[in-house]
Amino acid sequence: MAQGSGDGQGGTARREQLLRSALEVIVARGYADTRIADVAEHAGISPALVIYYFKTRDQLLTEALRYSEDAWYAAGTQRLAAISTAVGRLTELIAMTCLPDTDPAARTEWLLWLDLWALSPRNQGVAAVRRKFDERWRQTIASTVLAGQEAGEFDTTVDAGSFAVTLSALLDGMAVQIALEDPDVPPARAYDLAMRFAAGQLGFPLDAARAAS
Repeated sequence: MAQGSGDGQGGTARREQLLRSALEVIVARGYADTRIADVAEHAGISPALVIYYFKTRDQLLTEALRYSEDAWYAAGTQRLAAISTAVGRLTELIAMTCLPDTDPAARTEWLLWLDLWALSPRNQGVAAVRRKFDERWRQTIASTVLAGQEAGEFDTTVDAGSFAVTLSALLDGMAVQIALEDPDVPPARAYDLAMRFAAGQLGFPLDAARAAS
């Protein structure tokens, strides 16, 4: 844990401010071109204070990526808890990745994911963040499928774990194309294609998904 991270509420607030500042700079400049001085300037503080909370540049930027992923997942989990059907929850999971209108932070997340994936092979800290996020995301999909199978909403012959791996990989690919603004894969089309795949695999009608969303 970085020095200063346990300074009480004031220290926690300052730390979160720096993480948010780091994320905004990463989105604007890219992970590789983000320096401690850039984050300090954006936050309106001295570089020495940034180093007080985060000893190194890599620690700051890795913690910022982790903070972003945790916040994104927590917000999504809260929305999912309010949806009563498994079809509705799976629809929301797909929308969280594909539709910025459903999740206003989605476009920022897409840019961060590009950095996350690109850096993972060469940065152990970033790779750990990616592994945690992927494992958590696949588990969320799998548990949603199992709940739907138990409730009679999904085909019970489908292996939930295998489906989760396949759908998460499909959504990752869609996210890359959306982030790169591929004209052939706009958000609405990515969402529709992912929903058709899920409905075909799990055996639920798309009309039920539209009604649940």
